[in-house]
Amino acid sequence: MVQAYNSTQETSARQILVLPPEEARKIAAGEVIDRPAALVRELLDNAIDAKSTLIEVAIEEGGSRRIEVIDDGVGMTYEDLSLCWHTHATSKIRSMDDLDRAKTLGFRGEALAAAAAVAHLEILTSVDGREAWHLTVGPGDATEPQLEQVRRVRGTSVRALGIFDTIPVRKRFLRRDWSEGNLCKQAFIDKALAFPNIKFSFTQDGKLKLFLPNASNLKERFAALLVKRIEAPFLHEINVTGTGFSVTIVLGGPALSRNDRRQQYVFANGRRIQEYSLLQALEYGVQGWFPNNAHPVGAIYVNINPALADFNIHPAKREVRFADAGAIHHAVTQGIRDFVHHLNLSAGKQWLMPEAAYTQTEPPPVPEGPAPWLEAEDTSPEQDASWEFGGQPDWAKPLVHSPSPKAADLALEALAESTLPQEVAETSPAYAVRYVGRAFGLFILVEHGDKLFVIDQHAAHERILFDELLSKPIPTQELLVAIPFVTECEEDDRFIAQHQADLARLGVIIKADNGTWRIEALPVAWRLGDTATIKEILNLKTAGENLAEHWAATLICHHAIKEGDYLDESTALALGEAALKLAVPRCPHGRPIWYEINRETLFKAVRRI
Repeated sequence: MVQAYNSTQETSARQILVLPPEEARKIAAGEVIDRPAALVRELLDNAIDAKSTLIEVAIEEGGSRRIEVIDDGVGMTYEDLSLCWHTHATSKIRSMDDLDRAKTLGFRGEALAAAAAVAHLEILTSVDGREAWHLTVGPGDATEPQLEQVRRVRGTSVRALGIFDTIPVRKRFLRRDWSEGNLCKQAFIDKALAFPNIKFSFTQDGKLKLFLPNASNLKERFAALLVKRIEAPFLHEINVTGTGFSVTIVLGGPALSRNDRRQQYVFANGRRIQEYSLLQALEYGVQGWFPNNAHPVGAIYVNINPALADFNIHPAKREVRFADAGAIHHAVTQGIRDFVHHLNLSAGKQWLMPEAAYTQTEPPPVPEGPAPWLEAEDTSPEQDASWEFGGQPDWAKPLVHSPSPKAADLALEALAESTLPQEVAETSPAYAVRYVGRAFGLFILVEHGDKLFVIDQHAAHERILFDELLSKPIPTQELLVAIPFVTECEEDDRFIAQHQADLARLGVIIKADNGTWRIEALPVAWRLGDTATIKEILNLKTAGENLAEHWAATLICHHAIKEGDYLDESTALALGEAALKLAVPRCPHGRPIWYEINRETLFKAVRRI
C-alpha cells in the first residue's frame, strides 16, 4: 500500500514519496489559478455558463485581497453548493464522450476547487430567489466547510479573499497591485468582448472602471471597449461560413491602424485563444491596405461545432486544436479580401467610412489549379509583340519624360489603354481633369470638379502597373547563366519545394540541383542582382495566400516612376487622370494614392468664407 509522506520517516532509502492531499491540491490549483486574473477568468466562465444577463466583477489590491463576481444566473441548490468546491465537481459533463459536445466555457470542475485551495472562498446562491444558501470554505485543514441558509435574489455571488496567503512562495512572485489589476481587467475585457448580450461592470478598489450595457452586436461591444468614440464608425463587421463553422470578423479600416498587434483578438466558441494562424489570416486579408508596417485592429470570432475542435489541450483552455484549421484560415482571409472589394467598397472613401454589415455565405471551394489570371500559358518576348518596346512589357513602359517622342507617345498610350471601372467609363465624357502643376518632385496637382487632388506619382504608377500585371500572364525569360544558391534553413527548402509550380506561373523557374537550388528563368522585366533576387523570392514565405499579389508588388516597385523623376505636362495629366479612375486608390503596399482638398475647405482656410 502506498504511504503518504511523513516528515519523521527515514527517507534515505527511498526517493519517491506521495504528497499529502492538501499539498497536492495546492500544487494542482496553481495550474489553473496561477494569478488573480486567472480566477477572474474562471469565475466569469461560470457566470456566463449560468445564463446570466448581468455580471459584476470587483477586485481589491490587484485581486490578491478580494475578487468578487456576482451574477443573476440560474444559481445552485443546497446539494449542488455542498459539492461544487470539490475537485472535478462539474455540471457540464458526465463522461469523456461529453467533451465532444461541450458548449460551455467551463467543464473540468477545477475552478472552484482551485480557488478553495488557494483562498478563503464564500459562495452565496439561489435558484429562485426564495431559498438561498451560503458556503464558506478556506485553504488548509483548519477551516471546515460551513453551509447556512440566507436570503438572496436569484443568481450567485462568489467571493475569494486572501489569494495565496497560505502559499507565500507564489504570492511573493505576483506583480505590483496595479499590474495584477490590469491583468484582471484584461481577463474581464476578454470575456465581455465575446458576449455582447450580457451587461458587465468592473470595479477596482471601490471605483467603477467599466460599465457595459447590452450591445446589439459584436462590433458595438468591440467599439465600446477598445476604440475611441470618434473611431467607432470606422469598424466593420464581416460574416463568413464554412462546413461546421461560422466566423464573425470585426475589422477596423486603415483609419484605425496601429503600430502593433495588441488590439487583435481570436475567439473560439466564446473563449479567447492563442491562435497565431488566424491572426496571420487577418493580416493576409488586408494586405495592401495598411502601409508602413501598420496593423489593423480587429477580432475573429469562430463559432464551431464542438466535435470539430479540441478545447481540452490546455489547463486554462487558452489553446484549441481545430480539425480543419486550414478551412477556417482560408475563410477568414478570403472573407476579408472579398469584403474589401465588395461592390467597390475599396474605392474612394467607402473603405474608410461606416457601412452596413457584409455577409458572405459559405465560401466556394479553393480551386486546385492556378488563379484565373495565371491559367494561360507563358509567352516569351518573341511571341508577344507588345513587349518590343525597350524589351519591357506595357506595364513597365516608363512614364518619365524622354527626348524621344516615341517613348512619350507610347507611355501616354499605355495609360490611355488602362481598363477603367464600368461606372467610371460610363461617365468619362464628364470626367474633366485639369492639370495644375507638380510639387516637391513627387506630387501631381490636378483639379476635378470643385476638388484639388494631390497625387503621389510613384504610388499611382505602382497601382496602374500592378493592375495591368495581374491582368495577364507574366512572360518568362530563360537566363543565359543560371543562379545557384543554398538556403539557410529547412523552412526555405520546404517553401521552394512546395511552391515551384506557383513560382513558375509568376515567371520564376527554380530547380533542385544536388542539394542546392538553381534559378533558370525570371520575368522578362526583372532587374535585380542575384543576391537581391534570391532574397525577394524567399521573402514570399510571408505572403500566405497572396503569393501572386506580393510578387507583383515587388516586381512593379522597381519600374514605377520614382520621387524626383520629371514628367512633362501631358504625361503628368494622363497619369493624374488614370489615378483618379483607379478602382483601388491605394498602391499595392497600402499607401493612399491621392489626397483631396475641396474648394470650400481651401476658402475657409484663407478666410474667404
